[in-house]
Amino acid sequence: MREILGNAKTVRELLRGKYSIDYYQREFRWQDKQIRELMDDLSGKFLEDYNPDHPREKVSDYGHYFLGSIIISRKDNSNYIIDGQQRLTSLTLLLIYLRNLQKDQSDPFIGDLIVSSQYGRMSFNLYVEERIPCMEALYKRKPFKENGQPESVQNILARYQDIESYFPEELSGEALSYFIDWLIENVHLVEITAYSDDDAYIIFETMNDRGLSLSPTEMLKGFLLANITDISKKNDANALWKRRIQESGEIGKDVDSDCIKAWMRSQYANKIRERKKGARLEDFDLIGTEFHRWVRDQRENLGLQQSDDFYRFIRRDFDFYSRQYIKLMEASQRFIPGLEHVLYNANQGFSLQYPLLLAPLCPEDSEEVVQLKLSLVARFVDILLTRRVWNFRSIAYSHMLYATFVYMRDIRGLGVDELAKKLRKLLDNQEERIADAERFYLNVWSRKPIHRILARITDYVEQQSGLPSRYVEYISDSGKNRYEVEHIWANKPDQHKNEFLHPSDFEDCRNRIGGLLLLPKSFNESYGALPYEAKLPHYYAQNLLARSLHPQCYEHNPGFIQFIERSGLGFHPHEQFRKADLDERGALYRRIAELIWNPDELMQEGDY
Repeated sequence: MREILGNAKTVRELLRGKYSIDYYQREFRWQDKQIRELMDDLSGKFLEDYNPDHPREKVSDYGHYFLGSIIISRKDNSNYIIDGQQRLTSLTLLLIYLRNLQKDQSDPFIGDLIVSSQYGRMSFNLYVEERIPCMEALYKRKPFKENGQPESVQNILARYQDIESYFPEELSGEALSYFIDWLIENVHLVEITAYSDDDAYIIFETMNDRGLSLSPTEMLKGFLLANITDISKKNDANALWKRRIQESGEIGKDVDSDCIKAWMRSQYANKIRERKKGARLEDFDLIGTEFHRWVRDQRENLGLQQSDDFYRFIRRDFDFYSRQYIKLMEASQRFIPGLEHVLYNANQGFSLQYPLLLAPLCPEDSEEVVQLKLSLVARFVDILLTRRVWNFRSIAYSHMLYATFVYMRDIRGLGVDELAKKLRKLLDNQEERIADAERFYLNVWSRKPIHRILARITDYVEQQSGLPSRYVEYISDSGKNRYEVEHIWANKPDQHKNEFLHPSDFEDCRNRIGGLLLLPKSFNESYGALPYEAKLPHYYAQNLLARSLHPQCYEHNPGFIQFIERSGLGFHPHEQFRKADLDERGALYRRIAELIWNPDELMQEGDY
């Protein structure tokens, strides 16, 4: 093996270099979980020292953070990443977000850690040719369509949105420049450089194949089993643990640790860290980062004193809550009767629902009671999120974390009737209402939420009219059969001059939810540019919400007609579609949404 160099570098020192990724390297595959953990770790470490009262140069005295190592193969005067592209890509996305958050301020300037200029051309410091259009769009704050893009590009777009979601609000104000200084000067990585691919891969394999450390799940298991003195009970507990971990692994990577975090948080977390200087990590935070140590430190508070206590902790508690968590994971991926709202919330990307769902459950609950509690909380979350989205309020992790923790703590262990009343009260205290938001419209931020809402509205109308559910079909936004949000009006303001004096007024009205449908992508490609009267016959061949614009939908359609009579909804055909029609259609959508996301359903469900 030839010369190997290892150098500790700050983020600034590292990302001023240029890096490439060979075509045979794996895709960028980090998921929202890794981004959330990265944001939690970085923001938590920074906030331990941050104080807005001291000068920025004091940041140099803040604690340092080690982000791991990357392995580089140096060849042809270029640096090729062998290991570490997930972290470097994620760091680059974070820097792009921070630069955009600065709103064109140049203090501190971080653009040179993202791009460099050579012969008048912009070049990304992390250079992968297929990613350039996507990275340029993010850098220049322009929209970019992910459909049909390679896996890495789709993941880059999704992870950038995750950074937007998980970036703590308390770092967005005056703390922003301090945080950027800390990130680029106090966060370190070790760059290990070899001068051939063979040497680089030997290093990579050695670092990954030897000295594998135990996971937190394995360490927790070891601690619990070590304290069970009865051999038969220890064997029984061990067999149960192994069986459940195997079941978790069949669902996905890290499901076992996520399960334990959700269980512990739901039942035992009484405090969450305050986002201010010197604030301590509390139960909620510690469980998220080192639950094995937390259980050991809290053994007395958890009632873990005698051998039988540890056996009960596995045989009763772990068994019960892990079974429920696995059921919730399955419900988040496919329709399970009674748990439909778990899937809806998962499609919103709301990972905080799981400790909230587990919070009211007790090991003594019957299967019927468990099902009712899960259904109540899932429906509550669905209403909460949709109301916020409809009012342009964020449902991002960082914005919802504290409120979700409080809800979780408040509903812990409640019976069904108490739970229903509590959840209804929480919704009654919520400021946002669907009926109050008359101008819900399509923009870059709301495109995905509107897609999900239109999928629900379309599916509701069809199911209430006696048709089978097609929600899973409608929610799909990838693949050749994907659905897209369709404007009823083509983007031709000249056709609407008699109602709009300025194109911007037309565009504003065109984007309102009453002027939107959910249709196959192929429809938009074929008919999207046609005027409404030309598209109307084609709408009749689509889903029921689109068909309801056509007069023939009201003929020989008993299920739909009965639904209209039963609900009192103002459906009627629109042979023309002018501004008044769009406004009327918007009011209809709001009324349907109020029926779908009706908090009265909580009380009806709780009365069992």
